[in-house]
Amino acid sequence: MKLYNSAMPAPNPRRVRIFAAEKGIDLPLEEVSLIKREHKSDEYRQKNSLGQTPILELDDGNVIAESVSICRYLEELHPEPPLFGRTALERAQIDMWLRRVEFVLMGPVGNFWRHAHPFTAKVVKQFNDFGESNREAVAAAFRWLDRELGGRDFIAGNAFSAADVTALCTVDFAKFAGLEMPDDAANLRAWHARVSSRPSAAA
Repeated sequence: MKLYNSAMPAPNPRRVRIFAAEKGIDLPLEEVSLIKREHKSDEYRQKNSLGQTPILELDDGNVIAESVSICRYLEELHPEPPLFGRTALERAQIDMWLRRVEFVLMGPVGNFWRHAHPFTAKVVKQFNDFGESNREAVAAAFRWLDRELGGRDFIAGNAFSAADVTALCTVDFAKFAGLEMPDDAANLRAWHARVSSRPSAAA
């Protein structure tokens, strides 16, 4: 199998790369240039009709899109260390935090990137006022997450999980887009330093 990958700062392919690195999985990469719009080519859309990266292509030709779905597939093949939890409660809590990070933080970051960043202005019709309005939502999400991280080391409990992977990639992409963590968000900044120090963060 191989991963159709896009380089930094693309957050979703990085989610899979970090996840695989935590598992010790060596995933061959097929590079897809977002700048060159290779993900929108007819050839690529035959593999993923939405024209997005990443996708995981299996040896039998089956294709899995969506980063969380790819990670769940890898978890089934390589259950140790568990990044989606061991018990029913852990799995539910990690899934809850995945959805929270995606909706509360990743959503407004993506809206800002799409509608207010000069790079995306070259390829999509922007609604700049809407895009800029997401600055406040991102700042509020950062402060919410900072409060939630009080007294614990990781997003969804006592162990590093898929929720931390998603949050790390989102926070780093937000910074690339010009949306920084608040200076006084001590819990969030301490968490970010912890997870960024893991070898997998360089994947």
